[in-house]
Amino acid sequence: MHSVHLAVLMTSHDRRARTLSALRALEEQRGLPAGMTFGVHLVDTGSTDGTPEAVRLRHPAVEVMSVGADVPHNQALRIASRNSRSGGGGGGPLGGVPGGPTHSWTHQLWLDDRVELFPDALANLLRTAAAAGAGAVVVGAVRNAYGDTVYSGRRGRSLILVEPGEHRPEPCDTYDGRVVLVPRAVYDLVGDPDKVFRHRMGDYDHGCRARRAGVTAFVAPGHAGECVGGPDAPGSREPGIGVREALRRVTSVQELPLHPWWVYCLRHTWPWAPYLMLSPYARTAARATLGRLRG
Repeated sequence: MHSVHLAVLMTSHDRRARTLSALRALEEQRGLPAGMTFGVHLVDTGSTDGTPEAVRLRHPAVEVMSVGADVPHNQALRIASRNSRSGGGGGGPLGGVPGGPTHSWTHQLWLDDRVELFPDALANLLRTAAAAGAGAVVVGAVRNAYGDTVYSGRRGRSLILVEPGEHRPEPCDTYDGRVVLVPRAVYDLVGDPDKVFRHRMGDYDHGCRARRAGVTAFVAPGHAGECVGGPDAPGSREPGIGVREALRRVTSVQELPLHPWWVYCLRHTWPWAPYLMLSPYARTAARATLGRLRG
């Protein structure tokens, strides 16, 4: 394997303990290629729990940028990517792995700060990438505390979750953005997640654009890590809320805002885009109506 220079892109918001756990797990990776270097670029979106200060104290080699709480996840990831290209930060060791020049990275790793990588995860991703070639994206499947796969690659128009194989990579059409290894050749072809997707769907759109450009994507064998913490808030699925509130939540930046969702459908689901555009909102309204009737 050629020299690997990895740019790790992370975002955080009021998850100090989880963010520190994710960095510690990254620090404890083993079996990495000799001479590998990496820089970690963390964008914190207005944390009030001391996340940036704690990261700077415990992991001084990590480049931390603080932005406003109004900066959503996908935009923060784009900022982290921009920082990785600027050559700033990441110059010191993290977990005994010497830091290197961030402007010459060979791969980007999207890493969600709620994911604790298993000790061999990064080595497994890199082995899979080396076998797949420079033109392939490698996805790390993530399980929950019960051992169920919750994030991985996706297949088909319905975005069916891909279970990782035990020994062989599994092909996928697109991917959840929790653990994703993007080679430089793919980045140069596809770029960052599109800014039109402010919070969600940027990862799915990136995978679809990559596939359209001829890029293959694989889920690495086994699970790359575990997603820590409880489930997300129920949002538009919360029992007992009215139709108006359910629709307000489903069209918010946290779920499926109208314009980005239409862009996604138009790009990747034509000629079924009009139907698919309306279907989640119709299901949300029907679910809320039935919930009220049953209540």
